[in-house]
Amino acid sequence: MPSVKEVFALIDQQLKEDISRAEGIVAVYQFNLSGADAGVYQVVLRPDAGFVIEGEQETPDCTLSMDSEDFKKMVDGELNGTEAFMSGRLRIDGDMGLALRLQEVLGAYNSAKQ
Repeated sequence: MPSVKEVFALIDQQLKEDISRAEGIVAVYQFNLSGADAGVYQVVLRPDAGFVIEGEQETPDCTLSMDSEDFKKMVDGELNGTEAFMSGRLRIDGDMGLALRLQEVLGAYNSAKQ
């Protein structure tokens, strides 16, 4: 399984190639990841661009906190985001509506993998 940094690099690449993946979403998602592959990443979505930055550089609209291994399982489709949230493995702060649309954004990773 790739590292968290590699996952976000793929998402960044896919968003730059095709911003329509996040069509209609204007937001900053922040991922606070703990555990073996810890880090802070932001997925920034604008009307005309989407990209990933490492660290906290912009004010997030939606912050997701979880273990890095759970994050990798979630983007890989092995862990359902709703189940992770309901079981306490995923904590969400900020705009819940944006959190519900996150799967569209993370879909960029699964497209790149294939």
